[in-house]
Amino acid sequence: MLNRLEKMTSTRATWAEVSRSRLLHNHDVLRRLAGASAELLCVVKANAYGHGLEECARALEANGARWFGVTSVEEGVALRRALGDGRSPGSRILAMCGIGEGEAEAALENDLTPVVWERGHIVLLEAAARRLRAAPGDCPVHVEIDTGMSRQGVRPEKLPALLEGFGGGSPLRIEAAMTHFHSPGNAETTAEQVRKFVTAVDTIVGSGQRPEILSAGSSADALKHGRDAIRGAAQVIGAKTMLRAGLALYGYAPDADDEGEGARQLRPVLAWKTRVVSLREIPAGATVGYDATFTARRPTRLALLRVGYADGLTRLLSGDKATPGEVLVRGQKAPIAGRISMDHTSVDVTDVAGVEVGDEVVLIGTQNAEQVTAAEMAKLTGTISYEVLCGIAPRVPRTVVE
Repeated sequence: MLNRLEKMTSTRATWAEVSRSRLLHNHDVLRRLAGASAELLCVVKANAYGHGLEECARALEANGARWFGVTSVEEGVALRRALGDGRSPGSRILAMCGIGEGEAEAALENDLTPVVWERGHIVLLEAAARRLRAAPGDCPVHVEIDTGMSRQGVRPEKLPALLEGFGGGSPLRIEAAMTHFHSPGNAETTAEQVRKFVTAVDTIVGSGQRPEILSAGSSADALKHGRDAIRGAAQVIGAKTMLRAGLALYGYAPDADDEGEGARQLRPVLAWKTRVVSLREIPAGATVGYDATFTARRPTRLALLRVGYADGLTRLLSGDKATPGEVLVRGQKAPIAGRISMDHTSVDVTDVAGVEVGDEVVLIGTQNAEQVTAAEMAKLTGTISYEVLCGIAPRVPRTVVE
């Protein structure tokens, strides 16, 4: 019986479809905007923003992607195994959130490139590199500079002390200097961050290190026709620039109101779907869901969907709101009725003719001429499309489609 269960595929009536062609289309758009002179790092952390780490990375690698960004060593090891079939041994994986105790050897053994900003990171990596008999300069790292996020990165005034850790035949070498713009849409604050970053790069070069890459741009920068605020500084020291593309790879602009040419070219990669599992008629005055927050004002037809907040459909879309969430069924929008439960959601299909058990329902995606996007869902719930996409639970199976 156990073996039979292990072989079963998901039979739940809720799934997500990940479009390979749309992912590659977005990748091509971003590469074109970044330009041939810039490296484009594909951010696939957080399970590729909820789209499926291994499947997305393999498709991007086959499309020519050379750099991938993950959160942790654990994610990086999983990705290295997924890409380790010999097709592209030159693929680089950046572990963007530092190195912890017990992770340094795994990072080096799996050819990950760590981001560092504290002396402790250097100590751990140097010790692991020497155990692995690495020669001086064998192990590339990316040094992050804190220019205003106050999250990761070495503060510029502490950079000289950090750089002392790279002297004396260290197996580590600074391959790249990087920073993160906290408000890429704000030209004034970005210019100040660029100024701090360029000063920090001068300090690194003055220490005897010469970064091959300067990395200081995200999806927002790439969509602004490849805007690269640090290109001039890179040219001075003979370095390449790198743009780090995350959300835009998956079809959304970081600024939901961005109507620029780059944003208009993006295509959402993920469609989230479910099915009608039951139908019922209720009279006017009947209530729906926990705490009876929805009262039918007329005879109402309800469709029950086997999807809920345990799948990532947030309760903030419940039908007790002034503007409830909507789904698509038979090419029309239908509002959520009552509170979203852990595993179920009811929708009002009174005005949608002919709904039957088994009908496909779209939570995110298109159906006929109608559309529901993660950005629209985010606006209704006071969050961002990143959170909506990352919030789709692991129990929702992802299916790659063309």
